[in-house]
Order: sequence, then structure tokens, then C-alpha cells
Amino acid sequence: MDYARPTELEEALLLLKQKPWTVLAGGTDFYPALGAGPLKQDVLDINGLPELAGITETDDHVAIGARTSWTEIIRHPLPPAFDMLKQAAREVGSIQIQNRGTVAGNLCNASPAADGMPPLLALDARVELRSADEGQRLVRLSEFVLGNRKTALRPGELVTAVHVPRHATAGRSSFVKLGSRRYLVISIAMAAARIALEGERIVEAAVAVGSCSAVAQRIEGLEQALIGRYISNISELVADYPLSELSPIDDVRGSAEYRRLGAREIVERALLQAAFTDAERGVAA
Repeated sequence: MDYARPTELEEALLLLKQKPWTVLAGGTDFYPALGAGPLKQDVLDINGLPELAGITETDDHVAIGARTSWTEIIRHPLPPAFDMLKQAAREVGSIQIQNRGTVAGNLCNASPAADGMPPLLALDARVELRSADEGQRLVRLSEFVLGNRKTALRPGELVTAVHVPRHATAGRSSFVKLGSRRYLVISIAMAAARIALEGERIVEAAVAVGSCSAVAQRIEGLEQALIGRYISNISELVADYPLSELSPIDDVRGSAEYRRLGAREIVERALLQAAFTDAERGVAA
């Protein structure tokens, strides 16, 4: 098996053009999957590419480099619209996993239970892809993850960043995860919500649910129902909405019915937490 650790992005793209490689970043999924066995595929280690790390901001968007760790996201100063992403980052395994695991790896792994998916969907994220022949293209996250372990990556392409457009950085946000215990657990259901307010009226809403379909879903019907309504209407609107975008399954973590009921509850909680400050909800600091 071949192993390569390029130090320049163009070098990495040329290697990807030559033949298929397994791209290695944080390795938090890659190494456990190996078990006690040897490498079974050619590995392209991108940890020598500094341009793929860190968070940068432009007038148009916030760019999260493909190698950016969850710990970096937690620590980086970002507006309240990113609170849900920071909260999700704290749910990605242990602190050691958060230190090593990367945003791009979480998306490329394409697990239905990927913690990063719902908040990034609610931030209307785009995935930046590059290749030696086609250059750069941006793909909406909702069109990048196609199914369980399936993405829109083309041969020779590398995920280089995730872009959050400025229009999606308004308002406050929250992330709620339902699991069988408090920490270090794969989610049964999870929800991310972002809302922007004028007074107590909702002028913008984004809601996404994970672990209740093969791919995390934006709940667009509920988003439309929320716009123009008051925050005091949130619980009523969530209770009445059918959540038809979801297609949960039965598995060892929970039944489809339990997931659907849990999703409704955590969507309501995420929206209320985004709408009200802790002080307004009567939560002690």
C-alpha cells in the first residue's frame, strides 16, 4: 500500500488525479475501522496542508477549513448563529476525539448520525471541492451527502472547506441531542434550530433533524410555518406539524415511532432555546 503526505494542496490534487486514495485527516473513523488489521488501501494524509486548517471570514461567508477540528470550532469566536455548531462539537465523542476529529471528515463519513450535519444544514452550508482538472466548485451540503456513506465527491476531488454564507449567520441558535445516556453516545435523534427575530416575531427560521432519515433533513415546512409568527407560538406550531420530511427506522437504539416522538420534542426544545435567553427561560446561570 502507498502512503503520501503532501505539503502543498496542488501536490495533493495531482496525487488524487493519478489514482484513488483514502484521504486521512483526523483519523477518528479511519483507525477504528482498521481494527487490528493492516492498511488495505492507499492513504493520502492531508495533515501536512496548513491551508486546510482554521476558520476565516470574508464579506460573503465564513470558511471552515477541511482540517479544522471540533475543538477549534468550540474555541473560535463566532456569532450566536453558530452556537448550535459549537454545541454539536461538544457532543462529538470524547475531548480527545474533538481535538482530532475534523469537520470535513464528519461530513465525508456520511453517517446518518453525524453530529455536524444538522447545524451545518441550518447554516445553509456549502461544501468546497477542488480537483486538479476541474478546479473549485461549491455544492450545497444538502446535495453533498446523498445517503448512508454516500457523497457527491467525484474521482480526484478533495473537500477543502465548508462555507457558511453571511445571510445564514443572523439570529440565535441551539442544538439538542437525544441519546441513551448523556455523553459519548451515538444519537437516537438530534435537532438544530436557528431563528432571527424582530421583537418577538420570527423573521427567519432554519430547522434540521438528524438520525431520523438516511440523511439529515431540513424541516422546510415548519420553517415556513414559523416565519411571521411570535415566539409564544412555537410549541403550538411544532405540535401541529407532521414532520413528514423524516423517515426514521427501527434499530438497536430506538424504534421509528420513538425517534419520531423524540424528534418533535427536541425540535421544540431547540427552537425555544434559540428564541429565549437562559434568563428569559428562567434557567440559572
